[in-house]
Amino acid sequence: MTSSKHIIDLKANRRFRRFALNTLISLYLVVIAGGVVRSTGSGMGCPDWPKCFGRWVPPTEASQLPANYKEIYGAKLKGEVEFNATKTWTEYVNRLVGALTGIIIFLMLLASIPFLKSGNKQIFFWSLAAFLLTGFQGWLGAKVVSFELHPLIVTVHMLLAIVIIFIVLYVFTWAGYVGKVLTLREGSEKVLSGIGIVVMALSLFQILLGTQVREAMDVVIMQLGYDARSQWIDELGANFYIHRSFSILVFIVNAIWINKVLKSGNQGTAAGKIARACFWILIAEIATGVIMAYFGVPAFAQPVHLTFAILLIGLQFIVWLVVNGKKYLKYEGVAATAGSQF
Repeated sequence: MTSSKHIIDLKANRRFRRFALNTLISLYLVVIAGGVVRSTGSGMGCPDWPKCFGRWVPPTEASQLPANYKEIYGAKLKGEVEFNATKTWTEYVNRLVGALTGIIIFLMLLASIPFLKSGNKQIFFWSLAAFLLTGFQGWLGAKVVSFELHPLIVTVHMLLAIVIIFIVLYVFTWAGYVGKVLTLREGSEKVLSGIGIVVMALSLFQILLGTQVREAMDVVIMQLGYDARSQWIDELGANFYIHRSFSILVFIVNAIWINKVLKSGNQGTAAGKIARACFWILIAEIATGVIMAYFGVPAFAQPVHLTFAILLIGLQFIVWLVVNGKKYLKYEGVAATAGSQF
């Protein structure tokens, strides 16, 4: 029998799950904002950090800048020295969303403190890790600017965002299990775990291929400009065709995995419902890829495509945890609190 001192309060558990969910939403907003920044070429909309053109509140017109701003910022802007308020504010909003996410994830960390006194204290330490990595992510964002959008730094920046999302998904799922709002079960087939890992690995590799395509597209954009969107795809190299063809393999393996999840007794469970969602998100991701390939890479499609990709791998991780979580999560229940309910 579990000692009462190892049982976390129900209200504390619910509060933590609420903050964890808000953190996840804000993290995906960061992904969307970052995608918009890249798709609109606004990465250097603010050529300095943490200020923007030396101001805490960015300018809205060139008259608010020093007369010699072109000389000051011309090198960093790589020749695009005409002030563009839209790009400046697009990048600045991205930074604001990132700062808000840092605050929310700190609140999640505070909400995880009660777990220190329970048998699930690792939830606190994982929350702490997510908070510290978010701080490092902010520092890395500054390096993205100082290194003038170096492809390697941009890719690492995005991969770290995925790692943080995975950690928050992990503690959110774990807290749901502890709070008895989520039931975990072992799959009837051991292959579910193995295929799940393969599915996530393929999704991650496809995301990395996508970053390579994006880097190649950056080169094309510098040559042709943003007014020649319809010509971008034709100028991309082999990475684009590998990325496009690899999506077929990703779809097939996902379909096999989802089918096995549903046939292993998860039809009406959270795992089954999320697995079905994975299927439709995969379809939507492929559809946005087709739109970019055949309809001139519209600006809206790029951030949506990236968001679907990261949402998909996150949901795949949740399904994997729910099906195999008893191997990876430690369980200590919650103590009911008067007046509270599920």
